[in-house]
Amino acid sequence: MGRRISGKDFDVTVGDLQIHVSKCTLSITDNSKVAKDKGVPNGWVAGDVEASGELELDALGVSLLTAAAKSAGSFRELETMDLLFYAKTSDEEELKVEAFGCKLKVESLLDIDTAGGSKHVSKIPFEVTSPDFVHINGVPYLSADEIRGLTA
Repeated sequence: MGRRISGKDFDVTVGDLQIHVSKCTLSITDNSKVAKDKGVPNGWVAGDVEASGELELDALGVSLLTAAAKSAGSFRELETMDLLFYAKTSDEEELKVEAFGCKLKVESLLDIDTAGGSKHVSKIPFEVTSPDFVHINGVPYLSADEIRGLTA
């Protein structure tokens, strides 16, 4: 095996904005559980799901997001956005993760260290709000049956 994907290989698109992130996360919580009869495992039941994450942006990334917020009227008026995380190496290893209908929030706007030595980073958490939820390499996490009637 040749070159593998690292964090440096990812391009991140937030809505229509190509944004450089210092770090980002996306986590899925799937509350499916084991079904039991008389305390003995006997199949499983589907549970609710949610997904959320966080973008860590430098001042340039915050400026791009600020321009979008200004156009919307305010940060809270920003419409939900689809996020795309894409990486591909020259050795053809590829990963594409899409999170749909993400509601961005500003959490840790400033963390100033007057000693310097590192770039300023703001934290922008988000929650996935769309029934399209998350796709991994083009494959939806949720089944068509689960989202039937929820999408247009």
